[in-house]
Amino acid sequence: MSARYDACILAGGHARRLGGQDKPGLRVAGRPLIETVAAAVPDAGRLVVVGPHRPGLARGIFVREDPPGAGPIPALRAGLAEVSAPWVALLAADLPFLTAGHVSALLAAARTGAVLVDDGGREQWLVGVWRTAELGEALARYEGRSLHGLLAPLAPVTLHLTGEPWFDCDTPADLRRARSGEPGPPTQV
Repeated sequence: MSARYDACILAGGHARRLGGQDKPGLRVAGRPLIETVAAAVPDAGRLVVVGPHRPGLARGIFVREDPPGAGPIPALRAGLAEVSAPWVALLAADLPFLTAGHVSALLAAARTGAVLVDDGGREQWLVGVWRTAELGEALARYEGRSLHGLLAPLAPVTLHLTGEPWFDCDTPADLRRARSGEPGPPTQV
């Protein structure tokens, strides 16, 4: 499917397991993690970033959840308000191995939505694509706080792709692993 899509990158968390560092700004392979994620969505009509302004993302539309740091559901609400395309790529800001090929594979597989699964078969809710209208309707009805609670009922297609594009940097060990080249450079899909 060659779908028109926007991207919504959630980049406003507290990074507690990283000692409160600016996780999206941490560098892997010479560039900030958030710039790697943005580079994986070159065909997105709009690049919506929920978090503080980033000088390296000139095309970004920056919004904040209220209050800042309130969690993924308020962040998604703030970001989705800026999405105008029929599809949206919902992504974390700390995915060092995500490529445009991975996002294209998600778009090609999606019906209502598609998410990546890790090597253990667990859905990675912040690496997926969704029909904007269905996601908006679900979000309007949802009163919970978890992405799993919001997104799982939408019955997305699940994909396991090579290159561990779902790998995120939540801890110092994750960051060291990404910087060392493990799990290795992503394979083009």
